[in-house]
Parts: sequence; C-alpha cells; structure tokens
Amino acid sequence: MDARQSAAANRPAIAAALREIAARLRLAGNNRFRARAYEDGANAVEALSDGALGEHLAAGTLTSVDGIGPALAHVVAEIATKGRSELLERLRAETPPALLEISHVPGISRARARKLSEALGIANLDELEAAGHAQRIRRVKGFGAKTEAAVLAAIERYRRRPAAVRLVDADDAGTALARFVASLPGVWSADVVGGIRRWEEVVDELAVVGAVDPGTRTPVMDAVAAYPPLARIEERASDYLVGRLSNGVRVRVRIAPVSRRGLALIEETGPAAHVERLRGWARARGIQWETLNGRDESDVYQGLSLPMIPVEARAWTPLPPESDLEDLVSASDLKGLVHCHTTYSDGRHTLAEMARAADALGMQYMTVTDHSPTASYAGGLTIERLRAQWDEIDRVQETVAVRLLRGTESDILADGGLDYPDDILEKLDVIIASIHNRYRMNATAMTERLVRAMRLPVFKIWGHALGRLILRREPIACDVDAVLDAVAAARAAVEISGDPYRLDLPPEWIPAARRRSIRFVISTDAHAVSDFDNVAYGVAMARRGGVRRGEVLNSLPVARFRAAIHP
Repeated sequence: MDARQSAAANRPAIAAALREIAARLRLAGNNRFRARAYEDGANAVEALSDGALGEHLAAGTLTSVDGIGPALAHVVAEIATKGRSELLERLRAETPPALLEISHVPGISRARARKLSEALGIANLDELEAAGHAQRIRRVKGFGAKTEAAVLAAIERYRRRPAAVRLVDADDAGTALARFVASLPGVWSADVVGGIRRWEEVVDELAVVGAVDPGTRTPVMDAVAAYPPLARIEERASDYLVGRLSNGVRVRVRIAPVSRRGLALIEETGPAAHVERLRGWARARGIQWETLNGRDESDVYQGLSLPMIPVEARAWTPLPPESDLEDLVSASDLKGLVHCHTTYSDGRHTLAEMARAADALGMQYMTVTDHSPTASYAGGLTIERLRAQWDEIDRVQETVAVRLLRGTESDILADGGLDYPDDILEKLDVIIASIHNRYRMNATAMTERLVRAMRLPVFKIWGHALGRLILRREPIACDVDAVLDAVAAARAAVEISGDPYRLDLPPEWIPAARRRSIRFVISTDAHAVSDFDNVAYGVAMARRGGVRRGEVLNSLPVARFRAAIHP
C-alpha cells in the first residue's frame, strides 16, 4: 500500500488521533488554543476526500489545507506513514488510563478526575461507576457521600446524553457542510439552518438547505451522499438525506427548488412552534401554505402580510409581533469591547496588540480587565502588577485612538467580597465581578454570596453569571431571581458573555433581567485578538432574550459609558 492509499485508508483514524491529542492537551492543562488547533485539524482531515489527503501528503502541500499548519501536518504525516504519533504516545504516558474518559463527564473537573483515577486505580468509567456504587469514592480524601452521589449522578447524565456539540463547533462543521453543498453543480445557494441558525448553545444536528436548479436534484443528492465526513446514511429520499458524522452528530440536508427556497428556510430553521403559528395564521386567512413561493424568507412573510421576524426572535414572538423588533440589539450598535484580557494575566496578546486590534475595528473603547490576585492559576494581578499595568495603559494610550479603560475581572470571594481593597476598586473604571472557584456551594450559601457581592457600593458587572461551561460544567446552584433582585436594586449590570464556551447569562434568564430593568453589557471575554469575534455570539444570545439596543451599556459612546459604570 503506497502513501496515498495508506492515508486514504487511515483518514478516520488520523482524525480520531488528532481529537485525542486535543482532549489530552486540555486534560494536561495545556493552552486551550493549541488544543483547539488539533480539533480544527481533525475537522479538516475529515472534510478531505479519500484521495485528497494522500495527494497532499505525497506533494507536501498539506499546509495549504485550511486548519492545518506545519506542526499539525507533521503529526498527520507521522500517523499516515508510521501508524503512530510520538506526541500522542507521550500524552498517553503522562495520563492515567481512565483519566481521559472520566474527564469527559460534565461536573467532574480535571483535578477530581485525576485524583479519583489515581486513588482508586480504575481503568475506565465503568470501574469508576462501580466504585461509586460500592461506596469507595467517599473514602477518597476530599470526597464524601454527597460528592459520591454527585459523581454517580453526573455519570448517569453523561450516559444519557444525546450526541451533541457546542454551537461554536457545530457552526464550523455546519458552515463546512454548506460550502460543500454550495460547490455542487446546479446548486444556487446553500444555507445553514436548524439549531445553528437559531444560535442555540448546544446543537445535536447539522442542517442545511440547498436551493437547486430544475433537473439537478438527483445528482446533487448523490454528491451529498458522498460527503467525506459522513460516517453513515440513515435515511434518503429524493429531496433530503439524514446521516451521522463519526462523532454521532446528526446531519440533515434538504434540497428545494430555487423558487421555494424561502419556505424551505423557514420550515427547516424553525423552531417548530413558530412554523406552526405561521401555518395557523395562513389557514385563518385562507392562504395555502404550499403556495407561498419566494426565493427569500421575506417573500413568505410578505405573502402572509407579516413583517420579517428575525431568527433569534422566532421562539418568543407572537403573531403579529406586539412590539417593534427592529430595535433588537445588533453588533453594529456596540461601540466598545468589554471584558478583555492581556498577557498580564492569561491572555495571549499584549495590551498594545489588543489595543491596536480594537482600534482597527473602529471601537471607541476597550476595557482592560485582567484577573485579580485570587485567580493565581490565571496569573491574577497583585496590586503592584495592577499599578504597573496602569502605567502601561497610559503609554499605549498615546499610540491608539481607542480609549483604554482601567479595569479588573475581580473574583467574588466566598464571603461575597471582591478581590481588591476599596481604595484600589475606586480607582478602576470597570469592575467585572465573577465567580472562579467554590462552584459547589449549596444554593442558599451561593445566593447569599452573590447577593452580598451585588450590594457592594461600587458599580460592578456580574460576569458570566452562572459560571457554566457548556457541555462541561453545570450552572451554579443559586436563586437567580433573588440575585437579579439584588442587581436591580444595586449599582450593577449583567454580562452577556460571548465566550462560545460560556454564553452566560443564559438566554432563558435574560427576560427576567429585562423585566427588572437591569442593564447589560455584551462582552467578548477576549483572551486573544481573535476572540473579538465573540461579539457575534454575545449579540445572538442577547437577541434571543429580546434585548434592545437601549438596554446595552456598551452601545453607549465612551463618555456616556464611563458615566454609567462609574457615576
């Protein structure tokens, strides 16, 4: 078997190895961006046709593939030619056998997974579960009966989980699928629909609608059936196909005539309740649903004598809409980038690099909000280093037009205090108050902790409010209504984090905050220049919650923003 045949035969195995490297890098606490690069590399390998990978390897052109750099290309070539990877073998040797599997269970941190694996000498998740039922977990130092029960419950939830991925990962995979469909002869357009288009935080399906020219339906469907990342096909008809990727995520492709693209987009975007409301609206007016033609969704809404309803509002908007939807916040409304980290704590880019990038985006201001001392694991700033950062802010400010605002992401301590003395807090423009430890406090204690923090006299922004990591860590247990009451009565606002691994405050709680007239910031939680793109996710979560531009503090120009957060 030559190199090309070997690469083609091993393509799924190569992708799986790259994903395992990514998982083990995260487990070892390595840079998450490096881990993400290996995930991207796995996606890139899966997206290649059976022959393309071998051809790239033979020609030495693998780095021309999006998502594969020189280091990744070396690993791919090593696996393709030797059937092994030195990096993966080293990572495997550095971690106990059960650690990787256990660490996938939401609610079991990497530190806890390592401690359980080493203390119990277990080889897999089944053995951990058996140890729990035998009441052995509670005998491990630092654990107890309640923690043992929580571990068993987390394992049960993990086993029942659907094949689902975070929105950010589904977005990449869905976009790749849409590009593939759009590239086929006879396809006029291809659009990502379903949960991805609705900006749902967790997605269990990649859905695409392709609009095709007459007479091309069969060859298009044949080509879709041969899409390289498809592991299997479960259902196929003349105008749709359902299959699965290797990670179990469902794939659904529907094709429709160009003249009926608008209707197909509405039906496949959903949610189902909105589509049913539209159908009922049509029936009540004697309109045949199937006759609503048009290339765009706006054509269909116009045919129903309705305004175009934004996708993010379709889950909650009645027919006809009771209020103007045009003032939903949009990315163009934002004038400042809030919640930005630099190399002073755990950021990847320097203060100057972040400032120049914000300047290039035309932003009026950027908040410099590195971690506070208690977050030592993230390079939290001592008072001395914070003062040094202020000096650098002054120097960098002379080189950029964007206004740099002094700030902190201050830990909310166990007693509800903030992580700098008052005389330091008073000198800051922006205080983001966040929980980064003691997530497992009971609901009563956690609520008291947060309420005390919100009532502090300084103005603060409640950062990534419920502390969740999507598909990784459950939201903290607290009385959210009680905390929101405290926010509404205090000098405070709530962050809607655009970090795609957080997306917190969750959209389902945003209406409760709006009813209390609480103000928001839509943040990036940027740890690198590329994270400024997180704004799109934050805006989408805000729109799903019905947030209007006038409710967002960082839609204000710099002078009014400063006055609002530091009155």
